Amino acid sequence: MKIFRVLVFLVSTVIGAGAHAQAPEPYPLDYWALREVIARVQVSPDGRYLGLMKIPSKDGDPIIEIYETADMGKEPFRLNADPMEITNFFWVSDKALIFSLRQRVRDRIEGFNRGVYESRIALLDVERQKIERFDEVNPAIENLLPNKPDKIIISFSEGGDDGPGSRAAIRSRAYWEFDLNRGSKKLLIRGKLSLGNITFDAEGNPWLARGFDIAARDFVFYFRRPGESSWSEFYRVNEDDSESAFVRMLEKDDAAPDHVLMLAHNGDDKIGLWSYDMVNRRFGELIYRRGDVDVLGIRRHSDFWTHPNRVTAVSYFKDKLHYEYFDENEGAMFRQLEGLIPHAHQLGVVSRSRDGVAMVIRNMGPRDPGTYYLLHEGQLRLIGSTQPLLESENLADLRYITYEARDGRTIPAFLTVPAGEPPFPLVVMPHGGPFVQEFVIYDEWAQMLANNGYLVLQPQYRGSHGYGMDFYTTAFAEGGQGGRRMQDDKDDGALHLVAEGLADEDRMAMFGWSYGGYAAVIAAAREPQIYRCVIAAAAVTDNNLQVNHYRFALRGAQREEQLRMWDDSISPIDVAGEVNVPMLLIHGSVDQRVPPEHATIYRNRLESHGKNYKFVELAGADHFTSTLFYDHQIKLYESMIDFLSRDCGMPTANAAD
Repeated sequence: MKIFRVLVFLVSTVIGAGAHAQAPEPYPLDYWALREVIARVQVSPDGRYLGLMKIPSKDGDPIIEIYETADMGKEPFRLNADPMEITNFFWVSDKALIFSLRQRVRDRIEGFNRGVYESRIALLDVERQKIERFDEVNPAIENLLPNKPDKIIISFSEGGDDGPGSRAAIRSRAYWEFDLNRGSKKLLIRGKLSLGNITFDAEGNPWLARGFDIAARDFVFYFRRPGESSWSEFYRVNEDDSESAFVRMLEKDDAAPDHVLMLAHNGDDKIGLWSYDMVNRRFGELIYRRGDVDVLGIRRHSDFWTHPNRVTAVSYFKDKLHYEYFDENEGAMFRQLEGLIPHAHQLGVVSRSRDGVAMVIRNMGPRDPGTYYLLHEGQLRLIGSTQPLLESENLADLRYITYEARDGRTIPAFLTVPAGEPPFPLVVMPHGGPFVQEFVIYDEWAQMLANNGYLVLQPQYRGSHGYGMDFYTTAFAEGGQGGRRMQDDKDDGALHLVAEGLADEDRMAMFGWSYGGYAAVIAAAREPQIYRCVIAAAAVTDNNLQVNHYRFALRGAQREEQLRMWDDSISPIDVAGEVNVPMLLIHGSVDQRVPPEHATIYRNRLESHGKNYKFVELAGADHFTSTLFYDHQIKLYESMIDFLSRDCGMPTANAAD
């Protein structure tokens, strides 16, 4: 391919960076507090334009800039959506892009998962510099319809929730085709509980749907061929089956008509990629499975406009994200790019022109917060970094390790190692969820702590996804293990690092957000105590309060997962009187996932027991990092570093003053 010949001559155009042996001076914390300076870099389908989102000042909102790829030095067209905030955009034709916006519309949350923001979408005609806004609230862009120029599919919720007992996984949404030239829309299909979650192909044909059979208590999958008006059932799984939480239909199998590529356990501990026969309703070929970790998913062709549904690789995550390629051309292209991009770690072609000649490449890794490159007409050009103030030589290495918990179970973990000589002060940083898979590629919190001299352990404790069914179910199979074996997994990781000579046993702390915050407040009340202090952010502090938000909305395996975990696990308010180390509590004032009431009742309980603590409120912050602005971030980081070095007595040789 021409692209390969071009790449061979590009090595000299990319500037590499060497590693410094000396420990760097820590960056000012406001460097870390900046939101991504640039994001969403994309070329138009014809390759003529390049668009990106940019935050021009530390407390500013994103704007969109549009450049001509033939003359990148030319002043770009800029779009500001004030008073709304631009959150994303997509090219929908050679000359138009659609962008999403949000605005804070209320001062307080309206209950669990009912936040303070509402969103809209709008269309920008780049050549005419004309904007058209749409009125629908909280839309979802379902399909850009690469084979139907100037049309897209968008869905909207009609009538809100389906009521008690509704399945959150089945979206009762109406699907509309928008004509971007006329500004008109046409109803395609209305989803419902029994048949929703509809997927469309590149021509706009609905081909896959998922529903819930209330009488049988089954999740049901349906398919439909182009031109047909009725759906055919092809797979169902009972909600009490743990498999129901993991079955995913990914894409049509081009190698076998009427087959779908499917992720499933199908009797094995690890998730595999299968070809499933939808007509005969049976599993076909096992395409790929591993013995160590679950299959994660697939990678589609880098040229979305020409090959929108072509699957090129299967993926799994272990020490990093790995791909096994079916398409040798795509595999060869990525291997060449990995040889050219400095600190290549997680590399992706995030946008490519219809003719394949122009492409945007993004790299991210422990020593690269995220860097965009444009390949255009044989030239590889650096577009910019998401965090240009952070130099790769001053960032920390990331290691994938395993260790043995006290009951013999092997626990995977990620270790961010600061510069200098061990033993280091240690921060154990468990992920939220808890039933999620954590992808540690570039972690800003871990890197910020390491830059200030702290060793950071991110344990993948039991209950984490990605390591097989048995590893997941041991978090609740014998009663909820929150505060018990799940907590042991975290502590045993810290003790393992002490035994290895990497961590100082007299200088260890825990910091977590959400379930990670729950783990931190539990850690503060354990005996024997191995930590000097804890930092608990957005923490679940009352198990019953949290689970009651969705106790009657969940059923089957998902209900068992959540209720057995939270009902049987140790609740922080019950052991508040046993807290025996300094504690910093942090909570957003409009947190919709773990409402601020958690922080209030826990603080009251601590005070009733005469416990000392510090509390920091992040005014206007929700549960999710996308709602953490500069002021939130700088307050978070300053309070953390000050608490660790002063209240916790864990200063480091290179910690910021």
